[in-house]
Amino acid sequence: MKIAFILDPLEGLKAWKDSSVAMMRCAAKRGHEIWTIQRGALTWRDGRVAARAQRVAPAADDHAWYALVEEALLPLTAYDAVLMRQDPPFDFEYIAATWLLERAEAGGARIWNKPRAIRDHSEKVAIAEFPQFAPTTLIARDPAEIHAFIDELGDVILKPLDGMGGSSIFRVTREDANRNVIVEMLTDFGTRSIMAQRYLPAISHGDKRILLIAGEPVPYCLARIPKPGESRGNLAAGGKGVARPLMGRDREIAEVLAPTLWARGLLIVGLDVIGDSLTEINVTSPTCFVEITQQTRFDVAAMLVDALERECAAS
Repeated sequence: MKIAFILDPLEGLKAWKDSSVAMMRCAAKRGHEIWTIQRGALTWRDGRVAARAQRVAPAADDHAWYALVEEALLPLTAYDAVLMRQDPPFDFEYIAATWLLERAEAGGARIWNKPRAIRDHSEKVAIAEFPQFAPTTLIARDPAEIHAFIDELGDVILKPLDGMGGSSIFRVTREDANRNVIVEMLTDFGTRSIMAQRYLPAISHGDKRILLIAGEPVPYCLARIPKPGESRGNLAAGGKGVARPLMGRDREIAEVLAPTLWARGLLIVGLDVIGDSLTEINVTSPTCFVEITQQTRFDVAAMLVDALERECAAS
C-alpha cells in the first residue's frame, strides 16, 4: 500500500517515543510505501485536493530516523490511505485542513481519522456525550459560573478546550489566592469557554490512556503518573508512564465507546480515564503506542497497520 501521514515537521518528531513514527516503521517493514505531508501543503484546485509530499524510508536510528526517497505533488486519491496525525492546537488552520480533507474524501480518498469526525469531536467537550462516565464537569466562559463551581466543589481542575500535553491546566481550590487571575487568564476575561472538572484524587495512581483502534480496545493502557508535587500525569508534563492490563471500569468504558466512535470513522482514539471517570476523548493524534509496546511487547503499531490493511482491502 501507499500510505500518507499528515504530520508536524519531521525534524521535530521525537522518534524514540513518537506514535506516528512507530506506525511508519511498522508499515515500512511490511513493504508499504511511506509518504509524509505537511498540513500547509494541502491545496484544492479544479475539484482536486493535492499536496507536495515526501516519500521517506524510516530507519531504526532514532537520531536519523528517516531518509528522503523522493518528492512529488500528488492528489490524495493517489494513496491507499491517508492518516491525519498533526498535533493540536485545533485552530482555524486545523479546521481549514479538515474542510480540504473532506473534499478529498468526497473525491475517493481514504482518510483516517475522518475529517468530519475530527472536526465534530472536541477532545474536551466530547465527554458530554457520555455523562454516565464523566466526572462532575462545567463548560462555561462566564467567570461567575466558574467561581460558583469552584465554591461548590472546593477543589477543581481548570483547563482550556484547545490544549494538549497538560498545557495551561490548573488545580484551583476554594481558598486559592490566585483563583481570580487564573480564571481571568483562562477565560480571557469571560470571552473564551473553558472546562472545569472536579479534582480526582485518583490522579495519584495515574491518568490512564486507553487506546481504541478500529473499534477495538488495545488490551493494555498506559497509566501516566504525576511526578511529585504535580496534579498532571501527562508525559509532556513529566509524568511517568506505566503500562497495565485493561480491566474493570477501564475496559467497560472502552467497550461502550469503541463501536460508537469507530462507526463515525475514528480509527485511532485515545481515552483519558482517571479513577473511574472519563475526562477526555482524544482524536487528533493519540499517543502512547511506543510506551505500551516497550513495556508489554504488545505491538500497538502492528494492530493499527493490521486495521489499515483490512479496511483498504475491504473497500
